[in-house]
Amino acid sequence: MKIITWLIFVASLLLFASVYISPEYFQYVGLLPFFIPLILVLNVLLLIILILSWRKLSFLPLFALLIGYKFFLATFQIHPKNEEAVGLKVLTYNAHMFFDNPKSEVAPGSNVLSWLQNQPADVKVFQEFYQDNTTPSRDAIKILGKNSNYKVSYHITDGNPSKKSNGLAIFSKYPIINDGKVFDAQGTNGAIFADILVKNDTIRIYNTHLESMRINSDGLENLEGVKENYRQTLGKLQRGSLARSKQLKVLLEHMNNSPHPLILMGDLNEIPYSYTYFKLGENYENAFENAGRGFGFTYNRILFFLRIDHIFSSQKLKAVQFKTHREVDYSDHYPVSATFTWEGFAE
Repeated sequence: MKIITWLIFVASLLLFASVYISPEYFQYVGLLPFFIPLILVLNVLLLIILILSWRKLSFLPLFALLIGYKFFLATFQIHPKNEEAVGLKVLTYNAHMFFDNPKSEVAPGSNVLSWLQNQPADVKVFQEFYQDNTTPSRDAIKILGKNSNYKVSYHITDGNPSKKSNGLAIFSKYPIINDGKVFDAQGTNGAIFADILVKNDTIRIYNTHLESMRINSDGLENLEGVKENYRQTLGKLQRGSLARSKQLKVLLEHMNNSPHPLILMGDLNEIPYSYTYFKLGENYENAFENAGRGFGFTYNRILFFLRIDHIFSSQKLKAVQFKTHREVDYSDHYPVSATFTWEGFAE
């Protein structure tokens, strides 16, 4: 028992430390954080066993759990719902090209565009945003923007601007006084920003879609599928974490030079136990941790236990409400919303 206890303790320290090491320096370090939930559970079980056995070694799993308290905060929260919170309401959604899911439980006869149109958020950002200028019923910019009095900043990552395209979009009820691109990547990935004028303050909004995992989740639905795909999946996870660490460096440089308080939203393709998540957390607040409830899982596929869509903000901005809209199952992601307030907002 002594050897096992010490091995688990050392493994805990190594795994906890892995989130502070960039995959650029050690390419496989991005895979280690996936084992953090397991090591936390092992420490809890070991602590109970050692306490019941009156073993002095119980201080080791206790110490490990105290060191890893941040991972508990990133995993589960018990804040009140606060549905009536007043402030700047924001929403982020990887729309998956507005793919209509026939199994959706959203109101019959409805579609994802009508659900989004009816959402009261002041700012809505979309990844994998699909724009069809040839079909009025799929003209998302007109339906979600012009028809609803939202200002729009749309950056195309693929397609024909005059016909059909996809990319990143920011919709705002408040005036957009400046916007631009942070970086481009292949396919649907990239990052854009828009400065919006909220009363007497300017808030910078980032819409980010970091390198996709590109994992075939359908192939992981059974044991045979896992056996066939696990090597390929591990390779994709490793390459993805490396690509995201490089994108993060560009993104953070842009954010740290922002002249305005900011809100970063989007599909970061990173779990809460990752270098990207903890690096952002060094200078920015996470809305789920400050106002969320439950686990906040955002992925709508077989790997349902993933929270990879995140909202971060400057410390000046306070998240007073956070929600994962699990009732909206059109995409392979759920929409995520939050409400922010700050000194001077109510003036």
